[in-house]
Amino acid sequence: MIIAIDGPSGAGKSTVAKLLSKELGFEYIDTGAMYRALAYKAYNQGIEINESQIEEMLKTTHIDYHDNQIYLDGKNVENLIREEAISIATSKISALKVVREKMVELQRRIAANKNAVLEGRDIGTVVFPDADYKFFITAPVEERARRRYEQLKASNIEADYDSVLRDMKRRDQNDSTREYAPLKKAEDAILIDTSRMELKDVVKAITGYIGGNNVL
Repeated sequence: MIIAIDGPSGAGKSTVAKLLSKELGFEYIDTGAMYRALAYKAYNQGIEINESQIEEMLKTTHIDYHDNQIYLDGKNVENLIREEAISIATSKISALKVVREKMVELQRRIAANKNAVLEGRDIGTVVFPDADYKFFITAPVEERARRRYEQLKASNIEADYDSVLRDMKRRDQNDSTREYAPLKKAEDAILIDTSRMELKDVVKAITGYIGGNNVL
């Protein structure tokens, strides 16, 4: 079974997907982390983010995802890819067609023959358009920025709310208007606004819906 969870940055989809996968005993795959890993490599190596440069970088790049951790060229980079500079680079690199085609291929391979929860921005529309269940998780951008700001502070990462809000608005714009695989709700996805919900309650709502369809 494939469960697709899409939504904009800061909506809580990563936490929801992790909790949901644990609740169901499914594999969890954070597709956004895969794009972040690529952006992290380009950013740290000073590689310009354009089609030709990134296509060349991809030839010598290996990305894997297991045990809820992202690996870049054999190194665990889970704790290195969450800074705002990487988020901005991720928005740029994820707009490239060559990158999205490679990631879709990789994501489908990783999830093959598994019960999996995948979260990202195009899971229900592009990666797994025939997913068994699709959910689109969102919240107002101000609330999402507040959550990201608090998350950064809790991780002892210097941050300014106004800057986080500005960057998140920019990323929303980039993600939703890119030419290839833009962020959007699949027509058959269930919309969940998390602005007034605890994330554990979002998980409860999702499991209730799935359970109500007699698949658990």
